[in-house]
Amino acid sequence: MTLTEIRQETESKPARMRINLRSSGIYIAFALIVVLFSVLTDGALLQPQNISNIIVQNSYVLILAIGMILIIIAGHIDLSVGSVVAVTGSLAAVLMVNMGLPWPLALVITIVAGGLIGAWQGYWIAYFGIPAFIVTLAGMLLFRALTLTVLGNQGIGPFPDPVRTLANGFTDGYLGNVGLGPLGGADLFSLLIGLIAIAGMVAAQWRTRSARRGYGQDVDSVAMFVLKMVAAAALILFLIVQLARFKNLPWVLVLLAVLVLGYSVMANRTVFGRRIYAIGGNLQAAVLSGIKVKQIVFWIFVNMGVLAAVAGVIFAGRLNQAGPTAGANFELDAIAAAFIGGAAVQGGVGKVVGAITGGLIMAVINNGMSLIGSPSERVMLVKGAVLLAAVAFDVWTKRRAGAAR
Repeated sequence: MTLTEIRQETESKPARMRINLRSSGIYIAFALIVVLFSVLTDGALLQPQNISNIIVQNSYVLILAIGMILIIIAGHIDLSVGSVVAVTGSLAAVLMVNMGLPWPLALVITIVAGGLIGAWQGYWIAYFGIPAFIVTLAGMLLFRALTLTVLGNQGIGPFPDPVRTLANGFTDGYLGNVGLGPLGGADLFSLLIGLIAIAGMVAAQWRTRSARRGYGQDVDSVAMFVLKMVAAAALILFLIVQLARFKNLPWVLVLLAVLVLGYSVMANRTVFGRRIYAIGGNLQAAVLSGIKVKQIVFWIFVNMGVLAAVAGVIFAGRLNQAGPTAGANFELDAIAAAFIGGAAVQGGVGKVVGAITGGLIMAVINNGMSLIGSPSERVMLVKGAVLLAAVAFDVWTKRRAGAAR
């Protein structure tokens, strides 16, 4: 059958209204969790200041989740990211505070150091053949020990104002405020950025849908496509309006948006990204097809080190000091975000946006249960149950798909 015949056949078949639970289930679950805690907190969860706090307080975990999802897609794991956050944060503090280096230069040195840490681990994993679990477990201990050696029991601070602004600050009201009736005033610049983001999202999704339809692949019906876009646009617009009503857009949200967009394009539209999926989906087939597996694995760990360094600076800047306990359990949060966001245990499956959604689910659970006064052990219980449910759902959908063949 030629490509033209496939197109004609696809166009002749009406697209059905359907929801793919595997790809859309995480977003439905996120919406339900937000609604649940909004009711339990009498709407406090969705207040402008609280939404801003959720983003700022969890930004470093979301940054780590971006790098972690790529490693998990390739079939590996990284247990050292929390310790790398600590050691890079301490390095930034020594350079900026103790040595008095200009913050841009110190930031570049810190990011390079994070990349070298990732290269160190990537070498043992990719070229020496030691499992990533063992290498990064050793790295977790090594880099935590190095942090304690540098800092001892003391914190180093305060950080320069630009670093604190990146971690805790907000964009200026460049165009002034605009009235929103009963909602009060809101920053016009933030609202325009939200509308541009919505327009870009719709255009990109329509282009992707058209391309898939052109190749004869199954696509959502127009009605389902419109429904998804309206739901996503409403969510983005609500988020932007609430932030614009408080203190405008957090700078760390701008950084996250750039990272999510860039890494999503890399994962979905570049040769390097497709090779990551190929390695995780079937390693032997990837080797036989000529993919340089060792190089790909090496560079995704370098990338993880760079993102961990960025998260380290953000976290230290938020606290305004680098401490010896920084980054504790961050690796668990990043791994949980990736798996809750739809990553497959065996590798080969996952999306950057899904990992961000998984991280936000945990953030909402943390914040919501804090607002209703739940003890920490109950929060851990719920987070553990959500993680187990997400992995169980992944296994169940795979078994169901295999049985249907």
